[in-house]
Amino acid sequence: MIVGTAGHIDHGKSTLVRALTGVDTDRLPEEKARGISIDLGYAYVPIDDDNVLGFIDVPGHERLVHTMVAGATGIDFALLVVAADDGVMPQTREHLAILQLLGVDHGAVALTKVDRVDAARIAEVSAEIGALLEATPLRGAPLYALDATTTGTGALARLKAHLRKAAAVALPHRTDGLFRLAVDRVFTLAGHGTVVTGTVHGGQCRVGDLLVVMPRGRPVRVRSIHAQNRPADHADAGQRCALNLAGVDTDQVVRGDWIADPRALAPTRNIDVLLRGANGKALGGRNLTALHVHLGTADHLARIVPLERDTGDRDAIRAQLVFDNDVCATPGDRFIARDARAATTLGGGIVLDPYAPPRRRRTPARLAWLDALVELVGHGDIEPLLAQAEHGLVLSRLAQLTGLAPERIVLPADARVIEAGDDRIVIHALRWNALRASIVAVLERFHAENADEPGVDGARLRRMAIPAATEVAWRGLVRELLREGAIVRSGAWLHLPVHRVSWSERELALAQTLEHDIVEAGIDPPWLRNLAKRHALAEGDARRLLRKCVAQGRLYQVVPDLFYGGERMRELAQALRRLAHDQPKGVTAASFRDAIGIGRKRAIQILEFFDRIGFTRRMRDAHVLRADSDWNV
Repeated sequence: MIVGTAGHIDHGKSTLVRALTGVDTDRLPEEKARGISIDLGYAYVPIDDDNVLGFIDVPGHERLVHTMVAGATGIDFALLVVAADDGVMPQTREHLAILQLLGVDHGAVALTKVDRVDAARIAEVSAEIGALLEATPLRGAPLYALDATTTGTGALARLKAHLRKAAAVALPHRTDGLFRLAVDRVFTLAGHGTVVTGTVHGGQCRVGDLLVVMPRGRPVRVRSIHAQNRPADHADAGQRCALNLAGVDTDQVVRGDWIADPRALAPTRNIDVLLRGANGKALGGRNLTALHVHLGTADHLARIVPLERDTGDRDAIRAQLVFDNDVCATPGDRFIARDARAATTLGGGIVLDPYAPPRRRRTPARLAWLDALVELVGHGDIEPLLAQAEHGLVLSRLAQLTGLAPERIVLPADARVIEAGDDRIVIHALRWNALRASIVAVLERFHAENADEPGVDGARLRRMAIPAATEVAWRGLVRELLREGAIVRSGAWLHLPVHRVSWSERELALAQTLEHDIVEAGIDPPWLRNLAKRHALAEGDARRLLRKCVAQGRLYQVVPDLFYGGERMRELAQALRRLAHDQPKGVTAASFRDAIGIGRKRAIQILEFFDRIGFTRRMRDAHVLRADSDWNV
């Protein structure tokens, strides 16, 4: 269990920790000279052979609240310290509000400096503390009136016993998640190199593990571990740990960074949250109000964008935080919001969606998505989330949202899992059926309106059916529909299985003859009228036979009466790719003409064909490759 102190400056927090542990947490010369804490202090006391109680001592000065928040993040038990002579002071109240917003609901109160006051004053301040805690999760917390400078007092012994008992019954942290450690200190240890310390927010890591420094994504390797101030071969959620890291210098890690499993986090600048005020009411605010947001051990500048109106009768509203720099978070993470001058704690809340969109953020679909994330954060239920994911969820993103390794995520029995390149897509059964029906309906309509067309290029079909789908999701959907046989690919075209080409023996023989002439002609095939005349066919009959070849993917129709063989089109596409690599602003007709050695008019016809099928896009007088095209020539 990790115990964190809280309370006003000069109320004896560090003295109390020293009395409980024997460790002086004021390690800096400036702290010793001034007699006040200015940075986080750490101490440990063994409970038994296997367990250690960890302490984080925080500064109490009003200008160091940001440091207090960095220490309070991740603690299990609050030790609220109030001096009997001063009583409840401003930072007593502010620290208590921060503990509430961070979800710390177990604790005790130490009433210090009782040697300076009489019994009446002790009773008065005790009543004041009781009233202060009445509306908080720490209501009824035991109070110990003591003099921390006299270590033999009974109250101090009883406090020690209470902390041990609380540690014995504390619920264990889950260690099956993806590893995340919030860095609060970085230093160099002679003979070892870079060491980072912090509280483990999730999962477990072992010596030798490959992790990353986030949000920059720098890879590191764990050389050694100290967990709860003891050498260990693994670090678990809920522990304070020191990691000796290889692959990074001390100037490449700072307080506020995360050391994490590479699958756990991704950089973001837009986070949707559930936001509440420090007074228990919803924290409103005008659009783009500036805030200091304390997330993990970091202090970031952000602007608030309310996603719904504060009607005055709620304790929280949904909002989006727009950050000035990359940050990392997981749904369920707690944060603190302070004003732009970092002078007042305004409120805090819970992260819902760390990967929120910067646009269309107030639509009914987005708000329903956030409702599903509330269920995920509160109950660990992913089915509502999948039900809201119109195009499914990439498994790697689902791992980031749940904080679990992909193999540990328990999916609903009827969820579809689709291979999508290096990843997989999870789709709710109802969503899968809707997507399938939508794509089939679009193809049915296309075939009805374009009976002579062989089908649709994949990129064009995506724009027609589900334009909002990501490229990864689309490719996975098409691959699964092809596997099922719901759609068929013929060359470059996707079509329904019923959209088939049938041949008579005579038609097949004539088509093969026409195709042979086109293929043999190479880069300058004959026009349809010349082919028809050469073989004594009506132009309409020749056109019908060649379009059947197109439907089977054997030929490509560049313009109405000009056809190219498949091998030749692959050569032209490859030439275009090479040119596009050298001409990132687009390939012109003149440069393509020179590259393939053909007339300008024909070069334009071929480029327009590539535009039409979605292989390229026309941009003024040039043609650029489409990143989303799946046309495989």
